[in-house]
Amino acid sequence: MRLLAYLLPLAAVANAHYRFSKLIIAGETEAKEWTSIRMTKNYQDDHGVTDVSSTDIRCFQMRAGTGTATVAAGDDLGFVADQGVTHPGPVQFYMARVPEGKDINTWEAAGNVWFKVASINGVNPAAKTSGFTWPTYNKKSVSFTIPKSVPSGKYLVRVESIALHQAQSAGGAQFYLACAQVEVTGGGNGTPGPLVAFPGAYRSGGPGLIFSWQTTTYTPPGPEVWQG
Repeated sequence: MRLLAYLLPLAAVANAHYRFSKLIIAGETEAKEWTSIRMTKNYQDDHGVTDVSSTDIRCFQMRAGTGTATVAAGDDLGFVADQGVTHPGPVQFYMARVPEGKDINTWEAAGNVWFKVASINGVNPAAKTSGFTWPTYNKKSVSFTIPKSVPSGKYLVRVESIALHQAQSAGGAQFYLACAQVEVTGGGNGTPGPLVAFPGAYRSGGPGLIFSWQTTTYTPPGPEVWQG
């Protein structure tokens, strides 16, 4: 009985998966899934990606896009988690500009085209003790602000929630991610960077992908956030 009581909570955590399938634009949530977000391979079971060397780490897409949302630079863009963000860990946002002449619905965003625009890290209020808290944990949605200086144009916007509850060894981190198709209006003349590739930006067991509950400092993986 004691073993069963121990295993039941673990089973609940293991099944607490989620997907990002709707955007929140100007405070309004899209009515249907996969309207502006490319359908992901976990559309039926909400499982995550664990292989950072796979092309699934880019957009995890099941099919090409069909719609494009319009968002003004300086406005917030949100992603809805269908079950809530039910795993502890950081949430990060990347953007990749669609080249002129390319179709946003089919562009693959391969190579060094992604820049990080926001990162929501954990908080350890007692700096010399363990016990991180995660601002996005159990949230129904996550959001960031489109930088005012980002140039106008069409972009893929990538959200990733990195679940660290099993990340005590290489390959244990789970990624819940999706790519939205967005047209940014009213932008500026900034030069986003540094640019990275997916796959390529992360390596298994690399910085930010190993986590112990005794950890007192933590830095998410990937490049610095572009400040615009």
